Amino acid sequence: MAMRRTVVCLALWLLICQVRGSYITLTMNKTIQNLLQRYKTSQDNYNGRPVFSRELLAGKAETKMVFMSGVLETYDKLIRHMLNQMPTSSPQTTGSEDTSAPISTSTSSSVREDLNYILKMVQTLRRKHDYQEQEKLLQGLQNLKDIQMDNLVVQEKALLELPWLYEEASSLLDNKMQRRRRRRRQAKRKTHTKA
Repeated sequence: MAMRRTVVCLALWLLICQVRGSYITLTMNKTIQNLLQRYKTSQDNYNGRPVFSRELLAGKAETKMVFMSGVLETYDKLIRHMLNQMPTSSPQTTGSEDTSAPISTSTSSSVREDLNYILKMVQTLRRKHDYQEQEKLLQGLQNLKDIQMDNLVVQEKALLELPWLYEEASSLLDNKMQRRRRRRRQAKRKTHTKA
């Protein structure tokens, strides 16, 4: 009987809290659930594909760090955008072109508080884990996309920089292969000393 009660209590607790991981606090989870009620759309709009791919989370730690840096930056921008879309506290006039359902001031204030709380949590995580180096890398990658391919000056400069960059890329590949060889040799030594 006690075991059954424990299982039921645990199931209810998990259902109510919808625990996703040990890092999400009860307050944060409740806030997200409140926001989901406010931003609920029809299931027809959800195509089954996530906004953020989980493929890159299966890779190496360095890849995960870069990807998570971009994800957290995107959440920061997205939540700020959502806050900017919130109606102001001024009353709506009858001539307003906004045809959406009116939101009460208290509901709007609550949603704003919830969004600010989530934004603060995302920003704290970004600072706490020091994603600055990854953000620099992401900015550098973004800058690569913006290079003007038709610009003759850019083409000349790129050709001048190619030998140095080619050497750098080759040495990275060579270093990676040397580390693999070193690990294999160390693994062989360990197996020979045990035998």
